[in-house]
Amino acid sequence: MTDINEVVKKKQGYTLHIVKTDKYKTNNLVMKVKAPLDQETVTLRGLLPHVMQSSTKTYPNTTKLRTYLDELYGASFFTDLAKKGEYHIVNFSVEIANEKFLKDSEPLLEKGLEFLSDVLLNPNIENDQFDEGTVEKEKRNQKVRIQAVYDDKMRYANSRLVEEMCKDERFALHVNGMKENVDSISSSELYDYYQKVISEDQMDLYVIGDVDEEQVENFCDRLFSLPERSALEVDSSEVKRKEKENVVKEKQDVKQGKLNMGYRTNTQYGDEDYYALQVFNGIFGGFSHSKLFINVREKASLAYYAASRLESHKGLMMVMSGIEFKNYDQAVGIINEQLEAMKNGDFTDGEIEQTKAVIKNQLLETVDTSRGLIEVLYHNAVSNKQIDLKTWLEEVDKTTKEEIIAAANKVELDTIYFLTGMEE
Repeated sequence: MTDINEVVKKKQGYTLHIVKTDKYKTNNLVMKVKAPLDQETVTLRGLLPHVMQSSTKTYPNTTKLRTYLDELYGASFFTDLAKKGEYHIVNFSVEIANEKFLKDSEPLLEKGLEFLSDVLLNPNIENDQFDEGTVEKEKRNQKVRIQAVYDDKMRYANSRLVEEMCKDERFALHVNGMKENVDSISSSELYDYYQKVISEDQMDLYVIGDVDEEQVENFCDRLFSLPERSALEVDSSEVKRKEKENVVKEKQDVKQGKLNMGYRTNTQYGDEDYYALQVFNGIFGGFSHSKLFINVREKASLAYYAASRLESHKGLMMVMSGIEFKNYDQAVGIINEQLEAMKNGDFTDGEIEQTKAVIKNQLLETVDTSRGLIEVLYHNAVSNKQIDLKTWLEEVDKTTKEEIIAAANKVELDTIYFLTGMEE
């Protein structure tokens, strides 16, 4: 599925993206809402979608809302949050059966879009505030979500690395906000923030499935009446350079050390050398045939896991590993050696070809699901770049060894974070 026919239409207050395909048995409707990460609003934003998904004016409690979804042949609906570069993204997702495959010709697509519109534009408001009971319940849930990161030491170590590495940058903020700020949020303050979101944030509505383009457009024109806005852009150059790498060691009652190393790649999504960086990361630590996996985990038996991943919209690479406390110096040394090997071109044509094949397979597997396809397409909306899937695959294929070495040589170690035990 390399030829994806994405029709993009500018509407009042949002952009409509339609992909007509008979690949899926369901239709996916996703509204993505983008705003700059901001310390003042990050906790409000972490709470808002969960309050909105609990009830609407039409379905004033969770039971009624979920019962209605069941009536739509078991349609699913959820919200979640993500960070992409300096942006905080809220997703409202509805997956609904395609009426073409049902005996009844119930207008499910229209009803799904009506429901999504209801969640977004007809919230459960009384006297200029959200329902108090719903807000209090979701505040408790939000604190649990924030605490869950602390309890999962793998996620916690990665979160702490980002905090230390991106201090004074927007990207350091947590996607769910700050636990200490949750209790003070009032229902009226949350409604004020909702109004700001609806009138200012960049909105992209994706409709993916075996649909009629003109019909979708007519439904959306009727259902989504939004105020005009100009998207708030962030200066992505706000990187605080360090003279030398920062080393942070934190002690907790843990049984296994978490060694996380953060790098500036100096390459972002859509840059000319972005594809070479993808191949570099795959050979270095992205896959099970990578240098980190083989040399740190397999040969030296130093790590329970060792891998790297890219944050493409921020220009970061994170190395994550779980090690014995006593192996800190040795593990850092071997990870550094693998990066030097990449910078010196110490990798084979076979490794390049294997990595390219895995990247392409992974990408094709991702777009095999409509949700994955939306995520791939949304990279363009976030970055204001236009890269189609075919180009992505071709550019990966064309990447040379020299380009991979050049991308590797732009990678700089920024911060080492080590979560170690109390006895160390």
